[in-house]
This record gives sequence, structure tokens and C-alpha cells, in this order.
Amino acid sequence: MATDYYGVLGLARGASDNEIKKAYRRLARDLHPDVNPDPGAKERFQEVSRAYQALTDPEKRRIVDLGGDPFDSGSAAGAGGFGGGAGFGGLGDIMDAFFGGGATTRGPRSRVRAGGDALIRLDLDLDETVFGTTKDITVDTAVLCDACTGAGTAPGTHPTTCVTCSGRGEVQSVQRSFLGQVVATRPCPTCAGTGQVIPEPCPKCGGDGRVRARRTIPVKVPAGVEDGMRIRLTGHGEVGPGGGPAGDLYVEIAERPHDVFTRDGEDLHCRVTLPMTAAALGTTLTLDTLDGQEEVDIRPGTQSGSVLTLRAKGAPRLRATGRGNLMVHVEVETPTRLDAEQEKLLRELAALRGEDRPAAAGADGHGGLFSRLFK
Repeated sequence: MATDYYGVLGLARGASDNEIKKAYRRLARDLHPDVNPDPGAKERFQEVSRAYQALTDPEKRRIVDLGGDPFDSGSAAGAGGFGGGAGFGGLGDIMDAFFGGGATTRGPRSRVRAGGDALIRLDLDLDETVFGTTKDITVDTAVLCDACTGAGTAPGTHPTTCVTCSGRGEVQSVQRSFLGQVVATRPCPTCAGTGQVIPEPCPKCGGDGRVRARRTIPVKVPAGVEDGMRIRLTGHGEVGPGGGPAGDLYVEIAERPHDVFTRDGEDLHCRVTLPMTAAALGTTLTLDTLDGQEEVDIRPGTQSGSVLTLRAKGAPRLRATGRGNLMVHVEVETPTRLDAEQEKLLRELAALRGEDRPAAAGADGHGGLFSRLFK
């Protein structure tokens, strides 16, 4: 008759994985030969370990639930016992039961893995970031090997099973501890955990399934992008090992400084310098903007530091409608060199306006030169 592995652990059929682990942990603590010197403890410990192995392996547990015994076939999974070469059908598992790790088999990993992302900088002028453009960029990334289409093998050859790990992708080493033999599992160093080796690598890619290549990609830059923003090109990054899916390519925008305009988000700023007389009398300026020439009215009496706003002459709003503004900062220039006639006329103007001897501290009760500093 098949062994009642549920009964060995004191459990009912249909017990959860957590209940199986708890029962095994409790019994293993009491029965382990390094802890319990009773002559029958070793045999009982082997029986408990065997039951734990049968019920934690999905395929073995399916056989148990069908009324069979997964160890009756004489397979490697059922051979041996504690201290005799079973690799602890138990002891690797007792570490898993106690500490959540140990010798749990994960199986071979795929040679095909996703590729990484790539980053490239794109220098643009202000008008290109404001109005958008299309640029061709040259990138040097890993691409799929066209000789083996990612397989990594020479023509007419195929990967073979790794003899070191027998295709499992893992190797085990046994160490002694206070619990006995502890089996540690690590990726196979021969096949890097894939379970396969390539006896005849592709001569073009050396078995990696990818090669480096330089290629040109068109990049559409939307209107309104700013310095430091990144444009994502899906699938244009590095192809992964084994011909795995490519990562993404990120294009980082670097906006070159402009001779006239500076940018603050969607608004543009510039500075104009007016003669004192033009600021006092008013005038009309012809200003070169990114949209072409614009007539700007300067009202009489415009002060230095005034800001004139040209609506919708800035950058487009990237995720909304409309555009920002162009802010024109006015700086009034005071003449530093006057001929005799100019000086005479200015003095006469100052006298007419009562400004030839301006008050310094607001003695007239209405404020003087510095009154604004204290308001």
C-alpha cells in the first residue's frame, strides 16, 4: 500500500502548504538526529522528511492525492535517505521550512532576457523646441544578430544540455551544520543557469544573439518641449541577450541658449533698451520675435523696469492648448556724454520741471527721491 504521507505529518488530506510546512517544522525540530539521540528518531526523521518532500512538490503531491506513491518508481527523487545521499530529501528542505530559503529548485532560466534602455542627448535651437521639428539621430546600440536571429548558434547547430547540471541550471553543494547536511543551491557556473551550452557559437555574435550596430532613427520633437525633457522611443533601446526584446530609447532635449530670448516654461523673455527721450515721449519699436517682426508701442513716460506683454507669442503649451507670452523688459538708458547744446537743453527742461534741485528726503511732505523705499 502507498504510504499515507498526510498521516505521517499528522495532517488531513487537503492540508494547505502553510499547514504542511508548520507540521514539518515542528516534527523536524523534535526528531532531527543532531537534536534527538533516540535510536528511532533518525528513521522517523527520514520518514517525516520524505513526507514533506512528497507534499511540497506539486507533481509528487498529485500522485499522492491519486492514491499512489511518488517514490515507488525508483527515480532520483525517491532514492536515498538522511545521511545516505538523498541530499536531505529533507535537509535542504528543513532550511526552507525554518528560514524560507534553502535548496528549493527553481529550474533553468531562459537565455532570452529583456534588453536595457538607452539614453541619447539631442541639442536643439529655441525655435525648434518652440515649434517642434523632426531630427535624425544616430545611435550605437545592441541589435538582433541577423546571422543567427538571436539563437547564438552557428548555422546548422543547436544548443546542448549542460553536462555539469544535467540541464537543471543549478548545482548543489553540501555543508555540515548543527542540523546535519545542508544543501546549498546556486546557478550552474558552466551554463550560467540556463541548463544549456552552445558548443558552436555564432561567429558573428559569439553566442550572445546580438551585435552592436550604428543606425539612424528619425525623432519627432513635439512643439513646446523644454530643456531636460525626454522623448521615449519604445523598442529602440538595447536588444537583450539571446535576442530578447529591446528596451526603450530616451532622447533628452538640450536647448541651446538664444542670443535674444530666454525661456521660463511657456513664456519667453527679452530685454530692450530705450533712450531716455524715447521713454519719455513714447515711440514704436519693431521687434524681431520667433514669429517674425512685431510692432510694439512704447507709451510716453515708460519707466525703466517696465514689462510689456505680447500675448500668445511664447511657446506652445505642451499638454494643453494655446501659447505662452513674450515678456518685453524695458531698460531706459541715461546718456553719459552730452555736448554743450544738449546739456543746455536738458538744464532748461529740468528748470521748467522744477527738477534742477530735487528734494532728497521728502521735506515737502509728499515724498522725495527715496520715498518709494519706505512706502
